[in-house]
Amino acid sequence: MPRERGEKVVATNRKARHDYTIEDTFEAGMVLSGTEVKSLRAGRASLVDGYAFIEAGEAWLDAVHIPEYTAGTWTNHPPRRKRKLLLHKKEILKISHKTKEGGYTLVPLKIYFSDGRAKVEIAVAKGKKEYDKRQTLRERQDKRESDRAMSARKHLGE
Repeated sequence: MPRERGEKVVATNRKARHDYTIEDTFEAGMVLSGTEVKSLRAGRASLVDGYAFIEAGEAWLDAVHIPEYTAGTWTNHPPRRKRKLLLHKKEILKISHKTKEGGYTLVPLKIYFSDGRAKVEIAVAKGKKEYDKRQTLRERQDKRESDRAMSARKHLGE
């Protein structure tokens, strides 16, 4: 049987980019049980309330909802449990120094399979204020309007 190739995205946290300013991103492996992997392969997960943290030199992912596997039996996993993240020691130190600075937090951006292995992309992020969110939306809207105007002008010229 051929091994999986490429990247298959299972879940994304689109709200994170709205609520936070992303400073740096890291790819981490996850320690999962068998039914969690099967549930992820079925494309079921939610990152809405999820967060990551460093504790005793180890990285952890908490409050990420991976629902129970429907065909599982008594071996099923709890949907919202702490999951250990697999990162290099240098990355963990870098993340912990950044989060201890103050104002920074670890947010999961997406869960995906990379060459058959479950990965999570976490970001060191700083929370946005309400006016920052409005400013970002306004800039995005202005850019969209200018692109439309340029496109319309280009089509009229042809």
